[in-house]
Amino acid sequence: MDETRRAALNAWLSEAAGAPVEIGEAALLSGGAIQQNWAIAVTRGGAAEEWVLRTDNAATLAVSLSRTEEYALLRAAYAAGVTVPEPLFCCEDRGVIGAPFFVMRRVAGTATAFRLARQAAAEGGDAALVRHAGREMARIHSIAPPRGDLAFLGEPPADAGVEFVRAMRERLDAAGTPRPILEWGLSALERNPLPPLPPVLCHNDFRTGNLMVQDHAITAVLDWEFAAWGDPHADLGWLCAPCWRFGNLALEAGGLGPRGALLEGYGPGADPSRLPFWELAASLRWAVIAADQGARHLSGQERGLELALTAHIIPELELDILRQVEALDAGSP
Repeated sequence: MDETRRAALNAWLSEAAGAPVEIGEAALLSGGAIQQNWAIAVTRGGAAEEWVLRTDNAATLAVSLSRTEEYALLRAAYAAGVTVPEPLFCCEDRGVIGAPFFVMRRVAGTATAFRLARQAAAEGGDAALVRHAGREMARIHSIAPPRGDLAFLGEPPADAGVEFVRAMRERLDAAGTPRPILEWGLSALERNPLPPLPPVLCHNDFRTGNLMVQDHAITAVLDWEFAAWGDPHADLGWLCAPCWRFGNLALEAGGLGPRGALLEGYGPGADPSRLPFWELAASLRWAVIAADQGARHLSGQERGLELALTAHIIPELELDILRQVEALDAGSP
């Protein structure tokens, strides 16, 4: 962070906090292909605090919410008792650091997916952590429309499953690259429709890697930029999809623990019979996102090794999709 931006940020934060704020060390945190997260050590009114500043990368996905909208979601989740970092301040003025941003309190723990998966595998699974994940997800889903503070999410879909298929087909068509296996997966969802449920707030990226963990407990649910109204089982399916198990295929809930423990933590609102549909939907959605990430790199808009490599997981996802389609059509989990 250059000195000009540091000075502008100091001034803005001091006004927002109502007390002098001075930034000490500032370090870009790892991860974040879509957003940047900066760890900043500050003094506020003479007291030392640890914050995280979240802002945009040079290019973002069109489906990603703005930082102002993500901040509103974080406030709603915090108020609902979801374990999230305390939201502190939000700035829409691009003149401060060059892009909108918000600031939240830093929490302890690690979110590095491969480390969490490796630790869970060594222990034969972490049922306690997965039950905690289920409880956090249920708290998120306690937030339901209408919500004036979340009006930017728009009207909830009448049928989340039908809307999912429509949206994915639209994105595939816009990309222009033939993806017959993805189309086959979407057709399988159409052959196996689910009765719609009342919509709730879905995190839409609740997975290992977006969960800060310490001592077998979640200390923060991170990265809310894809949140939307939908079927709660979309979140359950996303966490349980094979692509988010990080090699621990037998630990169905995010490579961390058994699916049953997740459902136990979530409570009676979870219907296991809906998960095959939404786990297949998760594989399809991640494949579409991976293709979009690769396109960002190839377009030259934002060159990056992580973006380029993400597109190379599509064949593996297609194998998952073929297996999932077979299971869904056979009516098996």
